[in-house]
Amino acid sequence: MKVITALQLQKKNKDRVSVFLDGEYAFSVSFAAAASLQKGQRLDDDAIAALIADGEQNRAYHQAVNFLGYRPRSRAEVQRRLQQKQHDPGRVDAVLARLEEEGYVNDAEFAQFWIENRTRFRPRSARALRHELRQKGVSSPVIDAALAELDEEDAARSALAKRVERWRSLDEEQFIHKSIEYLARRGF
Repeated sequence: MKVITALQLQKKNKDRVSVFLDGEYAFSVSFAAAASLQKGQRLDDDAIAALIADGEQNRAYHQAVNFLGYRPRSRAEVQRRLQQKQHDPGRVDAVLARLEEEGYVNDAEFAQFWIENRTRFRPRSARALRHELRQKGVSSPVIDAALAELDEEDAARSALAKRVERWRSLDEEQFIHKSIEYLARRGF
């Protein structure tokens, strides 16, 4: 049995609390888990192991939410990120299940977001979008459903619209040549 000698809020992460056992730093837990702890409380090995596991689970969850804070991500992207952070597979699966349950990770919504964003800012062909989404780890049926509404002709016109003004001074043959090359680079 070890005795809790101190509980301190972490300086860099105010949502976590450092737990000191017998005068030495032992582990950190979430603020919610620390609410059930108090100075002088005795902990056996099983309780310590449970607190450490809970703390690591909470840490992985917050890393995933932070990663999702920049832009929506696919399930596979979040999974890769958590694996890069050295979390064990069981913890990664549990965090992903929680994120899906809470609606933070949804591959269908992510694919729709990606296609809309690309169509608006950097138009691409359906083939190029399919390739990008596969790289993001989205499954083929989800990609097919998201691409069903894409109008490639409209996307090609949108892609060329920004370049037409620059190329106005070119003769017709050069304009057509540049347009074809530009659209080919975009996957059309």
